[in-house]
Amino acid sequence: MTHWIALDWGTSQLRAWRMGPDNDILDHQTSDRGMGALTPDAFEPALLELIDDWLPVDTTTPVIACGMVGAKQGWCEAPYTRVPCVPSQGSTIIAPTQDSRLKVTILSGLSQTMPSADVMRGEETQIAGFLAQNPKFDGVICLPGTHTKWAHISAEEVVSFQTFMTGELFSLLSKYSVLRHSIAEQGLEQDAFRTAIDDALSRPATIAARLFELRASDILQGQEPAILRSKLSGYLIGLELSGARPYWLGQDIILIGEPDLCQLYATALKAQGASVAIQDATSMTLAGLTAVYKTCIGHTQ
Repeated sequence: MTHWIALDWGTSQLRAWRMGPDNDILDHQTSDRGMGALTPDAFEPALLELIDDWLPVDTTTPVIACGMVGAKQGWCEAPYTRVPCVPSQGSTIIAPTQDSRLKVTILSGLSQTMPSADVMRGEETQIAGFLAQNPKFDGVICLPGTHTKWAHISAEEVVSFQTFMTGELFSLLSKYSVLRHSIAEQGLEQDAFRTAIDDALSRPATIAARLFELRASDILQGQEPAILRSKLSGYLIGLELSGARPYWLGQDIILIGEPDLCQLYATALKAQGASVAIQDATSMTLAGLTAVYKTCIGHTQ
């Protein structure tokens, strides 16, 4: 019997887990009906299309949802929780539903105004998952992605965080700038990547010039597209590490995200002598949703 349902509802994808009484996974479903393709009145039908068979007839099943489902353009807006805070104890909101078998709780993201304005939505659940399994951790959690987050963790709280648009910049430059004519669609050359990391960390002010050199070296020297892709990745990640140095320098660092991308960050950080460990993003998301369920809902049943 379904005890509760965990949801990770992002911009392009919906993932659902059917959870048993011991918080064990009974089933898993995925849909391409992400937040970006739905109007507010379409969320409940999209959810029921995916999980209707999981719902007992004569009872209300708790559903815990994280991600962009709680954005202003989502099902309903879940206001941000200000840091410092324990990420599994942030504010929540109940989504409006017509089906009496559902009670959908949407988690808030995190925000800060000082020392700089910043927000996250979805990543806080992965942080909560890691801290549920490692409550004594003090250090930094980095979540590489389209908008990479660096979060300072102390006493089970997110103290502060900073976002870098590195992934989006890589996509824009490789697909839509003049560099698109020179950059391979895939491939990584480790030496070129590491050299570019070092260049960006030692001379970050020159990166705008280094980027155009990628195009020029293709035109004049016929440089391999995979090498140029590796250099572009290295320049941008190195530039990020230069800006994020106050977060990672001298700290224990946990990377949570897509494995290949986390490995790039691990390579770059280890070259600087940093202590790094990688955690699986899906496992941390589910652990975070479970932690919120236990904190906010499980104890009331």
